[in-house]
Amino acid sequence: MGSKGNLIGIGSLLVGAIIWEIAARLFFKPIILPPLSLCLVKAVEMIETGDLQQHVAASMGRILSGFVIGSALGIFLGLLMGTVKIVHRFLDPIINFLRFIPPIAWVSPVLIWFGIGETGKILLIIYTVTFMVLINTLAGVFSLHKNKIRAALCFGATGVQRFRLVTVPGTVGYMLVGMQIAMSNAFVTIVTAEMLAAQRGLGYVILVSKNFGATDTIFVGMATLGALGLVSDLLFGFFINKYGVRYLPVRK
Repeated sequence: MGSKGNLIGIGSLLVGAIIWEIAARLFFKPIILPPLSLCLVKAVEMIETGDLQQHVAASMGRILSGFVIGSALGIFLGLLMGTVKIVHRFLDPIINFLRFIPPIAWVSPVLIWFGIGETGKILLIIYTVTFMVLINTLAGVFSLHKNKIRAALCFGATGVQRFRLVTVPGTVGYMLVGMQIAMSNAFVTIVTAEMLAAQRGLGYVILVSKNFGATDTIFVGMATLGALGLVSDLLFGFFINKYGVRYLPVRK
C-alpha cells in the first residue's frame, strides 16, 4: 500500500472516530454508548496506573502462544493429511466434525478438565487456529499441479525429496494465508478464553466491566483488541510481502 493508500486508511479511521463522538453525544447516554473522548480519558487513566499494559501483556501472551502452537499443529496435520491418503480418510470426518463446534462451546469442558489456569485458555486459542491453518495447508497440497510431481519423478526424486522440494514450497503460500486468517480468529477467541476465571487480560476487562456498568472501560478493552489485531495483521502482511510473496498462490 502506497502513501495515498495510507492516507485514505488514516482518513477512514478519523471519519469513524468523528462519527462515533458525534453520535454518542447526540443520541446516546454514556452508559449505552460513551463518546470516544470519554473512552480516551479512561484509557489514559488505565495506562497511568499500568493496568492496561498488564491486561495487554496477558492477552497477547495467550494469543501468541496459542497462535504459534496452533499454526505448527495445523501445518503438520495439513501436510500429513495431504500426502498420506489413509491418514486423510481417517482424520477428515473427525476434523470436519470438530471444526464446526465453536470455541465458546468448549468453555465448560475445558474448565472441568484443565481448571482455571493458563492451559485451558491457550488450548481454546490453539483449537481455533489449528483448523484454519490445517484447511488452508491441505488446500495447498491438493492444489499442487500434477506436472510438478511428474517432473520430480522424471528426475528420480524420492518420496522425501518430492515432499521437501515440491510439496512444502508449493504449499507455503497457503500456510501463510491460513495463518493470517487464523490470527484474527485468535483475537476473537481471546474473549472466550478469558471467561475461564482469568484475572488479567482484555477479555477479562470486557467481561467484568459489564457487571459494573463501566461501558467506557468495555470500549477501551474492545478498541485495544482492535488496535492490537490491526497492528498484528499489518506486521504479518508486511512479513508475507517481504519474505513470502513468491510463495503466494496468487500474485498481484
